[in-house]
Amino acid sequence: MGFIGAVQRQFRPSAAEDGEVPPQDDAMHRTETSGAGDDQPDEKRVVQEQTIEAGVSTIEAAQAIWGKTGRWIVIAGLAMIMIIYEIDNSTVYIYNNYSTSSFNALSMLASLSTASTIIFAVVKPPIAKLSDVIGRGQTYVMTISFYILAYILMASAKTINTYAAGIVFYSIGQSGTNLMNDVLISDISTARWRGFAIGLSFFPFLITPWVAAYIVDSVVAPNGIGWRWGIGMLAILMPFCASFIITTLLYYQGLAKKMGLAPRVRITIYDFCSQIDLGGVLLFSGGLALLLLPMTLAATSTNQWRTPYVDALIAVGGALLIALPFYEAKVAAHPVVPVHYFKNMTIVMCLVLIATDSLGFSCTHTYIYTWGTIAHGFSARNDTFFVYTNGVVQCLVGILAGLVMAYTRRYKFLAITGAVIRTIGYGVMLRLRGADNSTAELFVVQAIQGIGSGIMQTTLLVPAQISVPHAQMAQITALVVCVSTVGSSVGACIAGGIYTNTLKPALWKHLGDSATAELVDSLFNSITGVVPDWGTPQREAINKAFSDVMRYMTYAALGSSIPALGLAWLLPNHKLPTRNNLVEN
Repeated sequence: MGFIGAVQRQFRPSAAEDGEVPPQDDAMHRTETSGAGDDQPDEKRVVQEQTIEAGVSTIEAAQAIWGKTGRWIVIAGLAMIMIIYEIDNSTVYIYNNYSTSSFNALSMLASLSTASTIIFAVVKPPIAKLSDVIGRGQTYVMTISFYILAYILMASAKTINTYAAGIVFYSIGQSGTNLMNDVLISDISTARWRGFAIGLSFFPFLITPWVAAYIVDSVVAPNGIGWRWGIGMLAILMPFCASFIITTLLYYQGLAKKMGLAPRVRITIYDFCSQIDLGGVLLFSGGLALLLLPMTLAATSTNQWRTPYVDALIAVGGALLIALPFYEAKVAAHPVVPVHYFKNMTIVMCLVLIATDSLGFSCTHTYIYTWGTIAHGFSARNDTFFVYTNGVVQCLVGILAGLVMAYTRRYKFLAITGAVIRTIGYGVMLRLRGADNSTAELFVVQAIQGIGSGIMQTTLLVPAQISVPHAQMAQITALVVCVSTVGSSVGACIAGGIYTNTLKPALWKHLGDSATAELVDSLFNSITGVVPDWGTPQREAINKAFSDVMRYMTYAALGSSIPALGLAWLLPNHKLPTRNNLVEN
């Protein structure tokens, strides 16, 4: 009976035992409105009781004791993990083109991309809640473990299905690590300097794409080690580089507990599930996955929307998302997506703007590497340069935008400027992203888009973060990045639908009498197949066909960017404080 009783207690609230109060209640504090008259005249401010969970109080205690030396060690650890994160991000993305081609499944690239971005999005809120409950260092351990498992599966895959399974774990690891980097930076920075700090964290990306280009070119060369070893070697590099930040965080978190500054919390399974809002996580993650993934499967399926399961999955996904706000408002004790977020104009505008920005980017970049290889004959190295020019410029401009935010302590004018540049960039892209454009013109377009994206992505996270207390920092960060990734998945879905439905007709049209079913199918499914020699009439026709498809994708991106021009004006323009947020003193 003792064992059965112990099991039963795990599925009851710990407060129910012997009339005790859960340990987390000792960390209750009251959030207060500050500067409401000056900073937020247009928003409803609510003073509410907020529970600081164990993970949050532990990182706050760790910051109190690590001093200057510890702070710089944490920053150095962040630099190490950001470097390997960006190398991974810059290479694996390119390897996916070669891995899918080796399985004769290039047409599935959009499906894998969309599935990856859906997973990338939906796991962020639960991982954020988990980090609040178990701690930042422990969550890093979990995300890096997913990375290692993914590398093993992907590098050893014999079929596209096994490779896709690896992509699932890879997306979880990448999403969680990306989120934890942002959360930790936000933990240790003030609101005024947070935009600059987050922008500066991506400084390695100014260098890694150029290094990655040479790595990829060497790996996929005819006498290279191949994409499998290219992915496999990351299984060693990733945990090594991540070990610095993990050991530092675990050491200071443990020290804070020994000194009695952080709680040693023992909770039941019931309490744990309540604190991570397991019900809300299942509704949110399941709803998004069931809603978005069938759309991509329909776009790449022979029967398209006539496939019976597509409508059923979308209906179930929609029902789960409709049920989510009611569950969060009435049932959840610690909601993963608090309903009151959507009563806050700042948060709502940030979510909408970042979603439209990410949608346009993903729509124009899902097949950009394929297009560069086919339509312009770029080598693996030069194509990597081309693809990541946007990202490099985005990171550089993001750092500068963060400095401007810190100096002016405002952000709205930057968001408006970014929206205008993005829209102009897509208009220019319609003219300068074709088979006949020069290499310089192609890179100029990428740079213009990078400027707009760098401004937008930097200025839309901080306003949302300063609208909530520090105890909800990880949650709001996860939600903003999640919505951004959902926008990306929708963009990839649109790109996949356009590719699937327009490439073959375009090839038949431009190739004319020289078109054969074998050639068209080969070009549709692989960039490593038989492609006519450069300069031949057949190759020129193929270049034009691929460029037509890219133009359709650009039209879709332009359409998504136009609403942002008006929405950016609705974004409240709060003054960035020198503390963590606007809510707490």
